[in-house]
Amino acid sequence: MKSFILNKCRSLLVRAYSVLFKIFALLPRNNKLILFESYSGKQFSCNPRAIYEYLQENKDQYDYKLIWSIDKRYLSALDGVDAAYIKRFSLKWIWYMATAKYWITNSRLPLWIPKPKNTLYVQTWHGTPLKKLANDMDEVHMPGTTTEKYKQNFLQEASKWDYLISPNAYSTEIFKRAFQFKKQILETGYPRNDILYSLNKESLINKVKQELGIGEGKKIILYAPTWRDNEFKKVGQYKFKLQFDLEEMKRELGDSVVILLRMHYLVSEKFNLRKYKDFVKDVSLYKDIRDLYLISDLLITDYSSVFFDYMNLKKPIVFFVYDLPAYRDSIRGFYFDFQQKTPGNLVQTSEELIKTVKELLHNPYIDHNYEDFYNEFCNLEDGKASKRVIETIL
Repeated sequence: MKSFILNKCRSLLVRAYSVLFKIFALLPRNNKLILFESYSGKQFSCNPRAIYEYLQENKDQYDYKLIWSIDKRYLSALDGVDAAYIKRFSLKWIWYMATAKYWITNSRLPLWIPKPKNTLYVQTWHGTPLKKLANDMDEVHMPGTTTEKYKQNFLQEASKWDYLISPNAYSTEIFKRAFQFKKQILETGYPRNDILYSLNKESLINKVKQELGIGEGKKIILYAPTWRDNEFKKVGQYKFKLQFDLEEMKRELGDSVVILLRMHYLVSEKFNLRKYKDFVKDVSLYKDIRDLYLISDLLITDYSSVFFDYMNLKKPIVFFVYDLPAYRDSIRGFYFDFQQKTPGNLVQTSEELIKTVKELLHNPYIDHNYEDFYNEFCNLEDGKASKRVIETIL
């Protein structure tokens, strides 16, 4: 009964907000107002952040009011950042969203938000697709929806986008089909990777290490897996269990190594790492993964698109794919033969993982597939993607 009442109240509130939004949207656009949002207001990161920072650095050329949309539960995402923001779903947020000329976000907005006629909605998305997306998915395992409803909702949202940013030609073809997108795709490379080509990387690397309390001379491993559609707690929250032996890894790698755990933003797991305090750091809430790429010596991932970005640094990658057959054949499926094309070491057990990581830390190398992969997926990345996006949309 209680949940029924709560759902009823939520439904009425959404309806009221939607009506209010439509009324505000009748007002003229504020042509100088740009709203930014990253991962549903949970972060100050990714492509929207890179575009925002480019505009901040070029204020003399672009005189715009830049506002961030932040979920009130994640206000800490702006700690140490001098950025104007509004709380997501507040009345002020409704007003700003309804009257802004530009929306720049990297994930879907709630379906109940109509896009005003003269608003430009720039969807930056958040990865090069390895696993199947939207309309290309054979079966959806997420809670609270069916395969048909999920696809229908996704395509309804995608129809509102005016621009869609693509990191490469491969992604462009997939985005067109998977999102049924018929408007303008900006094949510019990803703005979020501009920092990886910055000439001032060293000072940023030292600053981040200091912030995370990582001493000089430590080797840094970044572990950044994706989420599993079928392992959920509730809508929007997913479970995750570490599948490698931390005790054994600590014993084999020793005190000169630090592991950074970076969970996907949909994973809500809290890990008890007290026992491994100096060996493992949970950086899931760290504001932007791009800094973690820069400070790490090696990436461990699985089917996450992080490896496409990490390849820009030409550092070793290990794919820890303990559930490969299930993920490939039942959970999501891939766009290409993952095992054949993988630009790195592919391992399926904790023992293999530890052995491979130990070897790569001692003797870092990248295989021949890496260079081919880089040329296919990173050929547009040159540190100027944000500039190309801004010159088009403004």
